[in-house]
Amino acid sequence: MNSDTSRPVPPAGPPWSRLVPGARVVVRRRLTAAERAAARAERRGAVWTDVLGFVLTASDDGVRVRTDPRPGRGEPEEVWVSAHLVVSVKPVPPRPERRR
Repeated sequence: MNSDTSRPVPPAGPPWSRLVPGARVVVRRRLTAAERAAARAERRGAVWTDVLGFVLTASDDGVRVRTDPRPGRGEPEEVWVSAHLVVSVKPVPPRPERRR
């Protein structure tokens, strides 16, 4: 608790810096200038994109995620999201089991 108020003091650093490696998360990030220009050229008008995967590392500088593509939709990739591009990070549950 903060001695000046009755509210708890939040931990230092950005929220993603406290993520545990191996946690499944979705990271919403801003598009870079080049990505925004490409989106406009394709008439998509996107401002951000989501990265779904497992935390490899997290620090004040950003978060590294191994993507979790759907089966048959490509291979996992390592993606580094710099702190200045992170909009939000949320934990997500494990991928549901495939129905037979």
